[in-house]
Amino acid sequence: MNDSNVGEVVVDGEQIRDRIAELGRRITEDYAGDPPLLVGVLKGAFMFMADLARSIHLPVEFDFMAVASYGSATRTSGVVRIVKDLDLDLTGRHVLLVEDIVDSGLTLSFLRKNLQARGPESLEVCALLLREGLQKADPDLKYVGFTIPPDFVIGYGLDVAERYRNLGYVARYDGPRDLG
Repeated sequence: MNDSNVGEVVVDGEQIRDRIAELGRRITEDYAGDPPLLVGVLKGAFMFMADLARSIHLPVEFDFMAVASYGSATRTSGVVRIVKDLDLDLTGRHVLLVEDIVDSGLTLSFLRKNLQARGPESLEVCALLLREGLQKADPDLKYVGFTIPPDFVIGYGLDVAERYRNLGYVARYDGPRDLG
């Protein structure tokens, strides 16, 4: 993309495809006897979840949540709120939470507590990206696509002010820090 806001490519499209295929194989093996309910965190995880689901060779189900902690800024506000809740009951289900990126871990911690309170049989996390050095505690992720530097990134579902989600790769964002 010829856009000065799009910086260096952090993870290219081929790397993403290869890693998702590996994750799909592991998840297929781990959940062979009891397919998981995939819970995607909108909007960022939608591309990752679609590709991940196609690489899992089990009859998985889907549901989605939307949470907000960024607004139009490139730094979290520190407050997480549910914008769209799940439609399905989690009681007794094996739930795999699908995240685009784990930064500070604040949103993930909020989601884990919220979902665990709904009585799932198990709750694990699959994150495409883990931004290193920003978590105050171990995020305890069962499946991780890539560990990346602490730069703000865009592409493959990740955005800034709803822009750049459609990139087929993950790149550093070199634009203005607040678009609000």
